[in-house]
Order: sequence, then structure tokens, then C-alpha cells
Amino acid sequence: MADTSSRPPRLLHVHGSFSLGGKEARAVRLMNLWGERAHHAIVSAAPDAMDARDAIDPAIKVDFPPPPPLTGRPGLRRFRAIARFLEGFDLILTYNWGAMDAVMAHRLYGRAMGLPPLVHHEDGFNADEASGLKIQRNLYRRVALRRANALVVPSIRLETVARHIWRQPAGKVHLIRNGIDIARYADTPAPDAIPALRRSPGKLLVGTLAGLRPIKNIPRLVRAVASHRDRLQLVVVGEGPERDAILAEAAVHGLDDICLAGFMTDPWRFVGLFDIFALSSDSEQFPISLVEAMAAGVPVAAMDVGDVANMVAPGNRRFVVPDERQLAAALGALAADAGLRVRLGKANRERAARDFDEARMVGAYATLYGKALAQPDILR
Repeated sequence: MADTSSRPPRLLHVHGSFSLGGKEARAVRLMNLWGERAHHAIVSAAPDAMDARDAIDPAIKVDFPPPPPLTGRPGLRRFRAIARFLEGFDLILTYNWGAMDAVMAHRLYGRAMGLPPLVHHEDGFNADEASGLKIQRNLYRRVALRRANALVVPSIRLETVARHIWRQPAGKVHLIRNGIDIARYADTPAPDAIPALRRSPGKLLVGTLAGLRPIKNIPRLVRAVASHRDRLQLVVVGEGPERDAILAEAAVHGLDDICLAGFMTDPWRFVGLFDIFALSSDSEQFPISLVEAMAAGVPVAAMDVGDVANMVAPGNRRFVVPDERQLAAALGALAADAGLRVRLGKANRERAARDFDEARMVGAYATLYGKALAQPDILR
């Protein structure tokens, strides 16, 4: 391992894509908080998916070196090229299935080439595994992760998968829940905090924060809101390839005041505008957007995916539902009762403040990475 006693450690982040979502937001937040204590390099298996770099503080030391192909046909030559790329760093941080070939390269050549320690992070699954994990990928993960120093997961469900399906030893698996700066969400947002929004008079706002990708299933939310279009207006904050499909679904169902606000940073500035937060995904684990809505004191209607039911306040759990019909019913029930919305919003905020403040998360990552670097306090 390189001597970092006289300089900040060099951390390499290997992503399948680096478009701003939950895992990227967390990684960027840690970079920004750690400031000069680390020097970062970021690569993506999808070179065009790098939008999250805009959220990195300009003062942070970060490079974007061109990597060898991080996906493709498995082969020793390609894995060796990836392994050579991993040299020269002090700690390798890999994220999700899209970075698994880098994990495999580390597994195959790490000892012989003296590669730095590797910590892998799994935050959830893409659409191709939303309905069930692929056997081949499970086997690949089991083999690739054998030399990883640690595997980080944000949810109880993923912890179970890591232990029992990927067969990782208990000492290697670390459950670190996502956290945010709860205090930022206390202020009431400005009415014009979402520039693209043109409010329909007399309607409540149903809002969601999501990349516009199939796994987020925003068309499902469009249909659920459309059944109450006389009193609900849908706002979607995020960008992605499903934008046209969402607009088409809205047109079919007469949702002519839908607002696709595009990508927006600083969610604490606008999440509190929503009267109801909705989550319509086919798959989630521990969505940061849900914690953000809770911190802003917003009641939630959501699909029962990942740890969502255990994240919200107990009183809100009956609005975490298994199907689209019940999602529409949950929205209707919340829309009909202003007092209920206030009570659930208050309970959600208290729950977020108690369990999901970022100080605990930041400390856990600093401890884990510091241990891997053999310098426990280097990121503190």
C-alpha cells in the first residue's frame, strides 16, 4: 500500500454510470464533506453518463481519467488491463453491477500486482433484475467479491441478499444506511423553488424525485395520479431516457398539467413544496429521495419495495402498498385528509431526524475507508 502519511489518499471511484441518483448523490456528498482530506478519481463504464460531476464542489480535487473498457466480453487480457489501471491508487471504491468487472480484475490480479484494497457498494438493481436476480450474476458476484475488503449495503433486504445469495461472510458485509443533512430541510421552500412548475389552482402537488428510467416506473405514478386529476397535480424532478414515454402516458390519461421539472440540485430547496411524496419504482433498497421527503415533513404514498415500509413513520406504513390500484387509493386518501397529511408529515420528519441524519452515515464511511487504508482517522 502506498504511504499516504504526507499526502491525501487517492480514492478511485468506479461506477457503471455517474448520472446523479442515490448512490452518486451519496458519493458526491462524502467527497464534498471530506474536502482536502482525499483526492478522488472517477470513472464510468458509460462514459456519456457523467452528469453527477456537476454536483461536486469545484474546490474538491478530482480527476476523470479515461479507463480501459469496464464492460464487455470477459477475458484475461481485458481484466489485466483493468487491473493495471487500478494501480497507483490507495483505495478502490466500486459501485453496483456496472463496476463488477473491475471487482473481478481485482480478484484475479490483486495479489500478484499488489493492488490497493477494494470496497464494493451495492445499492440496488436495474430493471433487468427488478423481478428477480440473475443466477449467472449471483455466481459472478460470489467469485469477484472474494478479495474485496468490504461490501457495503444500505438496506436490510440487500444485507440478506449479500449474506445468503452472494454468500459473503458476516464480517465483510456492512449495513450503512443512507443519511442526509436533516436540518437543511426545516425551512419552508420559496413558492418558485421549482422554476418549471406552473401550479394548477386548487390542486395538491404530488411530487417525486427520480431518474427517468424504466425501473422507476413513472408511468405507473402518472396513471395513479390521473385517477384524481381533478385535485392532484404531478411534479417529477429528474431527467432520463423515459421522458417522452412519460409525457405520452400523461397525454393518454388526460394529465395535461404534469410538470417534468428536469434535473435539479439541492432538494432541500424544493421538496417541501410537495403535499404528498410518491414513489412508484419497481425496485428500490433505501431511497435517499424518500428520506429527503420525510425530512421536509411530507407524507408518503409508495410501492412496497426494499426497506421503504420500515423507513417511513409507523402511521405512514399503511400507504406503502403492493400494487398500482392501491397506490392510487393511497393518493386519494391522503389528498382527502389535510389533518392526516400534517400528522404523517410531522411523524416522518421526526423519524428521519432520529434515524437518518447524515452524521452517522459519514462517520461509518470514514471508519470503514480509514480501516481499509490502515489509517483510521485519515478522513475524520
